[in-house]
Amino acid sequence: MPRTRHTAAFALITVAALALTACGSGDPAAAPAGAVGTAAAKGKIPTQDVVSSVRRNQAAAALLPAGVRASGTLTIASSVGSPPGATYLPDGKTVAGTDIDIADAAARALGLRLKRETAAFEAILPALDSGKYNLGTGNFGVTDERRRTIDFVTYLNDGQGFAVRDDSKLTKVTDLTQLCGLTVGTAAGTTFEVTLEENRHRCADADKRPYDVKTYSDPGAIWASLQQGRSDVVMSTINGLRYAVGQQEGVRFLNEFKRLDVGFAFKKGTPLAPAFQAAVNGLKADGTYDRILKKWGIGASAIETSQISPPEIK
Repeated sequence: MPRTRHTAAFALITVAALALTACGSGDPAAAPAGAVGTAAAKGKIPTQDVVSSVRRNQAAAALLPAGVRASGTLTIASSVGSPPGATYLPDGKTVAGTDIDIADAAARALGLRLKRETAAFEAILPALDSGKYNLGTGNFGVTDERRRTIDFVTYLNDGQGFAVRDDSKLTKVTDLTQLCGLTVGTAAGTTFEVTLEENRHRCADADKRPYDVKTYSDPGAIWASLQQGRSDVVMSTINGLRYAVGQQEGVRFLNEFKRLDVGFAFKKGTPLAPAFQAAVNGLKADGTYDRILKKWGIGASAIETSQISPPEIK
């Protein structure tokens, strides 16, 4: 690929990752469910307030441990990558996204103040076990492996998908053996990396050349690897892929591969889970939940009810 095209593409996805534009008219709140790419193509990150009107949910707050109710504060670790999950606004400090809005709304419903720290995706889950944070967000998919050491309170249904350059011969990935011989770019420490590594042997089993997995901590680097031809395909979140392809020329969303529940992450055995579950279900009942998903254009990711550490969707 000519360097001029890559430079423009990389600059564009860097802007997407940092979300250096604010919304005006025609924002994603008006987009159909799941139409994230359309909204993203307009280069606008929605900033309308859908949280400050949330009222305290007395029944949910009563489920909090007494010590938490007394302190009124919890520490949350948020992984900030790219929209619609979590991104930075133009000031380079304020975070915004589905994860952020739902966490803030749940906290208001519980009468809590969140002390938010940004952290690397792969560092959050281990830090929960150490007690550094009370909870974490980062589009954490609920898997049976993670449930052994982490408790989840679900608030979305997202999952795994693929994107490629326009010149790719791939049309749909329904079996990972279709990736044999290719290089797959994905984020480090994610369910995507685990899925790819656990299934790598299937290429050898089929007498095919294994696919190569390249992991990155920065979302912009993943897309740069695709644009530069160092990766043939990208595996990431369904919503994130749809958003990102709307920000770039020469790439396309391929297909959904697997759906996963997404939730707040807590240390195993946390007493906070019932309260947060009740808070999320309360947000669904009063309409706040739907307003948040509409704002970010991901209505197709709505859940029917929040659950505590449900089995992995197979």
